[in-house]
Amino acid sequence: DGELSAKLQRRSELSQGGAGGGGGGEAAQLSPGSGHKVFSPYTEFREFSRRQIKDMEQLFRQYDAGKDGFIDLMELKRMMEKLGAPQTHLGLKNMIKEVDEDFDGKLSFREFLLIFRKAAAGELEEDSGLHALARLSEIDVSTEGVKGAKSFFEAKVQAINVTSRFEEEIKAEQEEKKRQAEEMKQRKAAFKELQSAFKQ
Repeated sequence: DGELSAKLQRRSELSQGGAGGGGGGEAAQLSPGSGHKVFSPYTEFREFSRRQIKDMEQLFRQYDAGKDGFIDLMELKRMMEKLGAPQTHLGLKNMIKEVDEDFDGKLSFREFLLIFRKAAAGELEEDSGLHALARLSEIDVSTEGVKGAKSFFEAKVQAINVTSRFEEEIKAEQEEKKRQAEEMKQRKAAFKELQSAFKQ
């Protein structure tokens, strides 16, 4: 089984190289077991938009009560209860085990994103806890990447579209920040004008 051998290989890499932790930086965090590699959700999970990844990160941080960059069993329990889909202890352990690539018994942000990747690809069973988490978290995980392409050229066109969509989202975010700054500037000017009228 290829999946089992991949997990065993990953396990041996972890035990030989020492586990590199993983803080919860927005754009990047250490990938477990890599020591030096930086995990960037935007490059690894291209099927999701920047907005979707930021929403997922916000959800992750909301339930990472220990602020250690991981969601452990008890934090996952609270998350599932708040989402209205409480799980048994065994159910929670199975949820973690399904995406726990480094076998540490908790979810890193990367492993958390894997839940949504599997949900978008239809790889989660309907009655599984992970499916419930992905469905109830209200993050739209419709797949848009290169996955469904039928030929090399279609894949190329889609890859270009993903890149341009990514750039458009960054521009939209920048324009939104500029607009907010301009509004703040106008409000301050109006306030000063109003304030000077009262001083006279």
